[in-house]
Amino acid sequence: MEKDIQEILLTEEQIKTRIAELGKELTADYAGKDPIIVGVLKGVVVFYADMIREIKTHCEMDFMWISSYAGTNSTGKMEVKRDIASDIKGRHVLILEDIYDTGNSLDFTYRHLMSREPASLKICTLLDKPERRQVEFTPDYVGIEVPDEFVVGYGLDYNEKYRELPYVGVLKEEIYK
Repeated sequence: MEKDIQEILLTEEQIKTRIAELGKELTADYAGKDPIIVGVLKGVVVFYADMIREIKTHCEMDFMWISSYAGTNSTGKMEVKRDIASDIKGRHVLILEDIYDTGNSLDFTYRHLMSREPASLKICTLLDKPERRQVEFTPDYVGIEVPDEFVVGYGLDYNEKYRELPYVGVLKEEIYK
């Protein structure tokens, strides 16, 4: 598996440090608000587990699964494979996302949840890849900006592989071409 990685963009330590910083910011912003933290599956699982432990205030957990990818390409067609179970009307909601790439799935998720009338709805993404934008959207919290490369690891995959890597790396082009 390691032989498939062209370079490591973010080490495990760099990711942990940035998550701790985001955790302090989110703790301050959500103190006393009992937010519902919505993770967008599947890629967010590793980030979600680490992030939820850094938010030092009461919160509820929920998940949704939005799919728009086939291999390395976004199909542009959003499908809700699993919706949240929580009633978010009048509640403070924070969406955790693994990567902000084209913006299509994040925009869809945001509009989908806003229709349920939360008191507030904010977005925290671990990775931001601005060069691939198709939909302009500004997340409220951004972990780390990454270049327009095919990245895997720390929950991100290529055909369900590489999610378990403890870092974020660039996948060699010959693997996905």
